[in-house]
Amino acid sequence: MNKQLKAALALGATGVLALTGCSTSSGSESGETISVNAFSVMEAANEPVFEDFVGTDAGEGMSVGDFTTSYGASGDQSRAVEAGADADVVHYSLETDVTRLVGDGLVAEDWKDNATNGIATSSVVVFVVRSGNPEGIETWDDIVEPGVEVITPNPGSSGSARWNILAAWAHIAGNGGTEDEARDFVTSLLDNTIALPGSGREATTAFTDGSGDVLLSYENEAILAKQSGADIDYVVPPDTLLIENPAAVTVDADETAQAFLDFMTSPEAQADYAQSGFRPVVDGVDVGEVEGANDPADPFPTPEELFTIDDDFGGWGEAADLYFGDGEDGNPLGIITELQQETGKVGEE
Repeated sequence: MNKQLKAALALGATGVLALTGCSTSSGSESGETISVNAFSVMEAANEPVFEDFVGTDAGEGMSVGDFTTSYGASGDQSRAVEAGADADVVHYSLETDVTRLVGDGLVAEDWKDNATNGIATSSVVVFVVRSGNPEGIETWDDIVEPGVEVITPNPGSSGSARWNILAAWAHIAGNGGTEDEARDFVTSLLDNTIALPGSGREATTAFTDGSGDVLLSYENEAILAKQSGADIDYVVPPDTLLIENPAAVTVDADETAQAFLDFMTSPEAQADYAQSGFRPVVDGVDVGEVEGANDPADPFPTPEELFTIDDDFGGWGEAADLYFGDGEDGNPLGIITELQQETGKVGEE
């Protein structure tokens, strides 16, 4: 049994994909500890990466227990660090959750100056469905059919939710549709949405507990759910959005934390993340077979059309306020925020 599957099963033993708060260090021979603050779906995926890092020269004398971790909804995690929560390495769903910390002087302005432009993990938006796909859901148009019950996290707190909703928007706008047509499509999607849990992990738990016909999720989250024994399938739609998750060190972090950040994008660590369902962000990664993938031997098929946040939305610096602005300080509501309010689908925090 590989390390990734062991981690997934261990997590599932306390409730499939249950959310964990913090773990504490027991002290290392080297005296080094690393505090990792991350979005919820990294919980199981990080364990094998920690194991491999402590076997490197940079991690010599450390143990897995020397990593102190905190996981939760991406925006909530970022705001907690902003408010004073401990963190050496931050790893979030959205770039804006890192740039918030740059604005507060907690992360250096040049955090993206590396070979991956600050991205540590990647995935794509998929449809998680019941085993055998009884509703026959294959495309975005299928999930807005009357009577289809959708679960997706709340864009107000969850980074994965923002990727999901923008993927739906791109299905229309990226294929020649107008803004009004995209608004209508997202409105139909929200009308079909029966729950907007606070995080991607909570949304997965709601679905695996029996709610809904389809869950909008990360591909890696679907793979992890299957590794953990969930009776589900997933569909990579013909057109979807590339999910890119940034990571950075805080300004007070030491060189060991920086070494761990660098290790996260090494071929070895990327192979670990791939076994947990993440698509590699660097070349030369020996992915091997990925248990839980639709085709373990070819786990990451290329969608017919793959939208990106930079090419199709102008980057998060532009997209965050345009689509998800909260209307505070005299600023206008974002398009998606407005549609949530109009449909009454404001979700859980």
